[in-house]
Amino acid sequence: MSNQVMVIDDEASIRDAVEQWLGLSGFSVQRFGQAEDCLAQLPADFAGVILSDVRMPGMGGLGLLAQVQARDPELPVILLTGHGDVPMAVQAMRDGAYDFLEKPFSPESLLSSLRRAQDKRRLVLENRRLHSRADFSEQLQATLLGAAPAIAQLRRQVLDLAPLPVNVVIRGETGSGKELVARCLHDFGPRAGKPFVALNCAAIPEALFEAELFGHESGAFTGAQGKRIGKLEYAHGGTLFLDEIESLPMAQQAKLLRVLQEQKLERLGSNQSIAVDLRLVAASKPDLLEQARAGLFREDLAYRLNVAELRLPPLRERREDIVRLFDHFTAATAKRLGRQAPVVNSTQLAQLLSHDWPGNVRELANAAERHVLGLAAPALETSGGGLSLAAQQEAFEAQCLRAALARHRGDIKAVMEELQLPRRTLNEKMQRHGLAREDFRD
Repeated sequence: MSNQVMVIDDEASIRDAVEQWLGLSGFSVQRFGQAEDCLAQLPADFAGVILSDVRMPGMGGLGLLAQVQARDPELPVILLTGHGDVPMAVQAMRDGAYDFLEKPFSPESLLSSLRRAQDKRRLVLENRRLHSRADFSEQLQATLLGAAPAIAQLRRQVLDLAPLPVNVVIRGETGSGKELVARCLHDFGPRAGKPFVALNCAAIPEALFEAELFGHESGAFTGAQGKRIGKLEYAHGGTLFLDEIESLPMAQQAKLLRVLQEQKLERLGSNQSIAVDLRLVAASKPDLLEQARAGLFREDLAYRLNVAELRLPPLRERREDIVRLFDHFTAATAKRLGRQAPVVNSTQLAQLLSHDWPGNVRELANAAERHVLGLAAPALETSGGGLSLAAQQEAFEAQCLRAALARHRGDIKAVMEELQLPRRTLNEKMQRHGLAREDFRD
């Protein structure tokens, strides 16, 4: 990417000269005659440098500096000054300006200052990205729970894809958490402050689909009482999540493809084009490309959607996470209902670990809720594909630790006495099973 510079000067001749110099040196230049116009178009985390004259009609360079400092104190601002403004510029540097150049200045001095400022800006943004990723990683671990390798890989993929402006297809069985993953892609990306709009394609009658997606004007069809904003338009600036997209009617697939290509739509009953900027995340149980080869889905739309694909493993492929997830849902339900979370006995634990969970995480959450309510859970069928003895022992140990921590509300000394464990051993086991005393305190 070219080095970016915003140039603000009320004299067109200076803007022209600076743009020519910088363009020949590989810079991408945006020109402004007024500081106010620059501020209106200044994006968050701008990756470049601001170069501004000091004396201009309206807001001057010092006013611009103050406004930029309020938004981002680490964004470099270089000021262009006349001879009489040098003391003022020196004070501005004390107030946060990166550098100042006295007119007339040479192209070499301008390029030298800009390159140093650009290098500093790159380091600042990279440092922010690394800190942000570390923070997001911790938040993501608390959202996409699990220690199975497939879940750890999924979290890494979500962190990698969240900031990128690409469409994503999420594949997974019913109840595996596809909408939760879509929400994470939105929440940990640059569109987090904008709408997240979810739509289940299988739940909408085909006759109503176009109005639901595109919206309509008053009187567009029988029953259209007033203007209605469609899901595509409502998601402008944010993310549209289309669940079970394999159910999208063929006629609507063509129209959706056109919106994605042109980034424009028309409401039903209108000829006016409306610009839309959104990220599309789609969820599907079958492979969309296989559906396309079978004539059940448009191939061009499948390729447009499937820039990146995330696969959610079914619960039976991550049995080591079953007990932890069950405890999480049990604790959440108990807290919501104001009840004490009941302990899982060895028989129940064996059933949890050996069941195939065809309804995946959603079925497990239902079983946890029934467990808290003291209701008999539906019979859990066992399968021959359970965990090894060692893995079952690990799961049972984790459950015993959780139960003791819950009984004693995170009191480590009391847990040590009950389980007859030295402090170091207890700490090691808690760390291995992802347990923290804070999670069990009132």
